[in-house]
Amino acid sequence: MHDLVLKGGRVIDPAQGLDKVTDVGFTGGKVAAVGDGLQGKEVRDVSGKIVTPGLIDLHTHVYYGGTSLGVDPDSYARQAGCTTLIDAGSAGPGNILGFRKHVIERSETRIVPLINISYPGIFAFSLNVMFGENENLRLISSPECLKAAREHADLVRGIKVRVGRTTSGPMAIAPLDMALEVADHAGLPVMVHLDSPPPYRSEVMPRLRKGDILTHCFRPFPNSPVAGDMNIHDDVLEARERGVIFDIGHGKGSFGFETALTMLKHGFLPDVISSDVHVLSIQGPAFDQLSTMSKFMAIGVPLVEVIRASTINAAKAVNLGDRGTLKPGLLGDATVLEVEEGSFDFRDSTGETHKGKQHLRCGGIVLNGRWW
Repeated sequence: MHDLVLKGGRVIDPAQGLDKVTDVGFTGGKVAAVGDGLQGKEVRDVSGKIVTPGLIDLHTHVYYGGTSLGVDPDSYARQAGCTTLIDAGSAGPGNILGFRKHVIERSETRIVPLINISYPGIFAFSLNVMFGENENLRLISSPECLKAAREHADLVRGIKVRVGRTTSGPMAIAPLDMALEVADHAGLPVMVHLDSPPPYRSEVMPRLRKGDILTHCFRPFPNSPVAGDMNIHDDVLEARERGVIFDIGHGKGSFGFETALTMLKHGFLPDVISSDVHVLSIQGPAFDQLSTMSKFMAIGVPLVEVIRASTINAAKAVNLGDRGTLKPGLLGDATVLEVEEGSFDFRDSTGETHKGKQHLRCGGIVLNGRWW
């Protein structure tokens, strides 16, 4: 008899090619079985709902209280239906220990950080104060970043770097080159944020290696992946061929419907869907992971692909082999989704709206094998 059974839900697990009405059992904090007629000490009737592997938001900012941009991780996870939050470089070498001790280890939600190449991380981010952490190279020490990544190697899954007019300013592409060197020595991927030029997309894309992550990958003009003739830039196509991972990272200003629709028209789906939730974007237009997923459903991406991009693909992007699927023996994390029918006006970062007929809502979470 299992500790917990989710009974009668539509189980969608893209990693296993599974999409059917059945039960999921959890024992000892792990997924124990997927199949009909499972018995449990605690049984939750989820008929009429969707059961997926625990959702993973690949781009969040949850260094709550330690940075100005962080949101409360447990509160956000419950809202977004997530069991794992990848923090995208809120902390740098100078405060990764504080993030670990005061937030990560005290949160129920699983938090996995990428460490910022900048020593203080993202330290000045609000409506009234905005200063890019890479605008001054005196704030970057490659040896300090490598040292911290190694000291926290059990936790850190990548190097985060932000470049662009508002984040690296006059330093342009230099912080990216520094991050790539650290990542090479640490054996980790780089997640790169690219905003308005400089640097230009054409400078950034050729530098990215197999397994590196381009977040904000469907950003609007400028530095969009779409050219003026509405075709995809060659350097973007070459990067995908090379194995670069394309992540949405919606955020406050980094997702455009025009870009997304054009990319989809060319058959170019994102590898990962993520929210880039922070203190500003949680108020819109991103809101959370489920809202971001719902936008992709509204523009025609099938539900199974939306789930794939929020589970197994996100897990693989940061080499988390113990989650992202309901395979027995892996972490006992699952998300129960409800599909709300209606008429919804979804908004992108430019203010453009797109109507949708469905919105995903969180109907429950299983974390570490227990109903959370």
